[in-house]
Amino acid sequence: MVSPGKPSPRSSVKPLSDEQVARLARKHKLVNPMHNHPTGPRRDNVAEINAQNPKATQRLLDACAWVVRSRCKPKAWGLENVPEEGVFITACTHVTLFDVFIPMAAMFYQGRRPRYMAKAEMASWPIIGKWFQLVGMQPVPRRKGEALAIENESIRILTSGRPLTIWPEGTLTRDPKKWPMSLKPGMAYIALEACRKLGREIPIFPAATWGAASINHWWPWPRKNVVMGYGSAIEYADLLADMDSWGSAPPKEAVAELTRRVRVRLEEIEAEIRGEEPPAEGYWDYRTMKRVPRD
Repeated sequence: MVSPGKPSPRSSVKPLSDEQVARLARKHKLVNPMHNHPTGPRRDNVAEINAQNPKATQRLLDACAWVVRSRCKPKAWGLENVPEEGVFITACTHVTLFDVFIPMAAMFYQGRRPRYMAKAEMASWPIIGKWFQLVGMQPVPRRKGEALAIENESIRILTSGRPLTIWPEGTLTRDPKKWPMSLKPGMAYIALEACRKLGREIPIFPAATWGAASINHWWPWPRKNVVMGYGSAIEYADLLADMDSWGSAPPKEAVAELTRRVRVRLEEIEAEIRGEEPPAEGYWDYRTMKRVPRD
């Protein structure tokens, strides 16, 4: 028998302990994000809800929440940062396929309906593939030379007034210790170009989720703790100071710097949830498959 304090034989990741969750609860107001308005009364964005298959979406959302609750003990802080209206971007960590449902469902229960970028293969998955399409999935065909078209569609979504959720690592983290790895620059390019088109800064919120990697989905009991931290908006107004003179695209330096700021914030939030310091030798670089020093 596996001790509740040790990882499952199917997982090398130690579960998030009740003691660590209690420490987080002393600093943050932890809520269950899998029900309506988890942070208290707020105004739903009715226009977004009605524009996105409202009845089917609600049924699927509640079914998703039931599955999440049956397999883990979900908690979150910072969801009051989710705006009631207006465009924004959420940049999420990507440790497991399961934990992507935490920020998705949480924002839906906060009365918003962001579009989100996900690999195109997910649309063909049995049962949940249809769910992804109903709730606003933007398919991302990988390795097909369609990056520009995907970025342009994402920019169109933002400039039309809809929020957007992105997993900027582009795939599950390859860090052996499950920390956020290097991010793709597309998220920063999308944000900067959409800011230029709108003439103002678009809020970018970092959301890190930790705990799902220890779940054995064949036998998830006792349920493990899964916690999401939804951070305050990342500051990057300085990168937009000269956006009227950018030319055909945002400067590579601005894209690289915004990418770095998002990665740093994701790492900081995950470190707080885990109660650990990230590896001192650096973060995991997807291109070289090794750690590189932090900038």
